[in-house]
Amino acid sequence: MKTCEEPRPPNGQSPIALAAGQSEYGFAEKVVEGMFIVVNSITIKIHSKAFHASFELWQLQGYSVNPNWQQSDLRLTRITDPQRGEVLTFKELTWQTLRIEADATDNGDQDPVTTPLRLITNQGRIQISLKRRTKDCNVVASKLMFLLDDLLWVLTDSQLKAMMKYAESLSEAMEKSAQQRKSLAPESVQVSEFGICAQQSWAQPFGGSPSPSSIGQYFDKHDMKESSYHLLISRLDLHICDDSHAREAGALKHGMLGGAIQLTFRRMAFDYYPFHRAGDACKHWVRYSEAMETRGQWAKKLVSEFQSKLEKL
Repeated sequence: MKTCEEPRPPNGQSPIALAAGQSEYGFAEKVVEGMFIVVNSITIKIHSKAFHASFELWQLQGYSVNPNWQQSDLRLTRITDPQRGEVLTFKELTWQTLRIEADATDNGDQDPVTTPLRLITNQGRIQISLKRRTKDCNVVASKLMFLLDDLLWVLTDSQLKAMMKYAESLSEAMEKSAQQRKSLAPESVQVSEFGICAQQSWAQPFGGSPSPSSIGQYFDKHDMKESSYHLLISRLDLHICDDSHAREAGALKHGMLGGAIQLTFRRMAFDYYPFHRAGDACKHWVRYSEAMETRGQWAKKLVSEFQSKLEKL
């Protein structure tokens, strides 16, 4: 893979549907979605003008799941609402080991002497939810959850500086890509009253066949109101150490030794909603709490003040 200076145009219609001679969500899409994929090892190399990175995965598995993230009958891994003309599908990817390594390129802007950034994790998984239109299979909204167990990460100060430079080199391309997505994103869907109560338990048995009148409510329970990305780490032990081998002579000269800092995070979570507009409701967020009501009122007040100033101008 290679980072683009300018974002590519959208992919358009599903290639699976086009190859099958159809334009709507149909049999070909269902067959591909039902596949169980097992890969012993996979290596992904990413090239950028400032750095190059590699991702290595072992024992990768990909399969369809039901809305409760359990393997079951494939007919229960999708929810189709004919009235909305939309379908929800649920996927899960798991692996045993993940290795990430990044280093500066020869023509990058980094310092001549850099330390490669390395991270090795144990088993983890990614949960993917997709909402697509049945008429053309285009993705309307998506939800991606990156779940990791215990994680130990040892960083030197030079690696930390290099990581900041890597992130800075990608920020421009990511900003351009975000602007393209926002310009092409559909109008935000108004949250229904039932959607607000999405966290409530559903009385319909999961194995049963919901009636047509309850399809809309069942769809609302697992609907993605807007695209979002989530990272959840059960426990993170972060060690930041002084790069003593590069400063050994200077440290001994001044009678100083290298230092270190250890940070431990439990149940650390990051939630990113790229298309959320200021002042819109947040009750459908994953970790919504009543404390956000105050923040919502404050945001609406700022938006109204900004709009009034803009109208005067």
